[in-house]
Amino acid sequence: MAQETATDNGHGHIPVMRDRMGELLRPAVERFGPHAVIVDGTLGAGGHTEYFLDTFPEASVIGIDRDGAALAQASERLARFGDRFAPVRGRFDCLAESLRDGTGPVFETVRAHGLAGAFFDLGVSSMQLDQEERGFAYRVDAPLDMRMDPSAGITAADVLNTYSHGDLAHVLKAYGDERFAGKIASAVLDEREKAPFDTSARLVELLYRVIPAATRRTGGHPAKRTFQALRVEVNRELDALTNVLPMVAEALGPGGRAVFMSYQSHEDKLVKRAFTEWTTSKTPAGLPTELPGMAAEFRMVTHGAEKASVAEVEVNRRAAPVRVRAVEKLEQQ
Repeated sequence: MAQETATDNGHGHIPVMRDRMGELLRPAVERFGPHAVIVDGTLGAGGHTEYFLDTFPEASVIGIDRDGAALAQASERLARFGDRFAPVRGRFDCLAESLRDGTGPVFETVRAHGLAGAFFDLGVSSMQLDQEERGFAYRVDAPLDMRMDPSAGITAADVLNTYSHGDLAHVLKAYGDERFAGKIASAVLDEREKAPFDTSARLVELLYRVIPAATRRTGGHPAKRTFQALRVEVNRELDALTNVLPMVAEALGPGGRAVFMSYQSHEDKLVKRAFTEWTTSKTPAGLPTELPGMAAEFRMVTHGAEKASVAEVEVNRRAAPVRVRAVEKLEQQ
């Protein structure tokens, strides 16, 4: 699901904040030396992973992606690194199972030493956005699919055609911060009585009709929030993120780092909450010494959420909303 843009050695995209991601992971990779393994939980086109493997010649990467076509293309791109790259097909919350059951030297290294790095570039990838038939983009008429793994699960059309008014309004409000969630849900239920939704143009037309003109003039494209909400629901993105965070905490070795790139506020809130918990002592306030087993297990690496530079955003508008947070696992006391 890696967010990428522009050209990158003929592969079509340059990863967002690529160099900074390398800087954040470098101390952990150097600490682990020949035992350094990074998990890229959102492999996408493989741009970040390719950069890590080029930049850290002793390191290996386990790349996870639920999109079989994307995984195959990235694996071809990364074939020159041999067994330093290990592909895994699955939603990124298959992490614990993959590390436990994976075969080969990369997985054996992780089981012996822990992960040096865990990297997640959340959201839909530019590669998927550019494939019109996948239905992620609202500027072209396409099937209302939006599945990151097109072989499994419900589609956006299923959500629109089967959810109750309350459930649909909840999805639009919770995952899209849509002010007019109730009105949109009512309009969808009325419209689907005439015929089921199957392509995006009809939904976009409905949104133009329902969302007031004053809001459309100042709030960006009227379909942006609804399409975001449907994508999050279809792919159970928040469930996957909630599941994987404790897996990352467990899998990192001492000195290992976790880096998360979030593009939506609901993702960033989950990451921030988890990182705050990991870096906070459990010893009750006021006690003069740290109680055994109650010390914080991680330290913050970033101060607040880092953003892309103005220069990068000018080249790549998709970098504008990114928020980056990183933590490091401490030595056991």
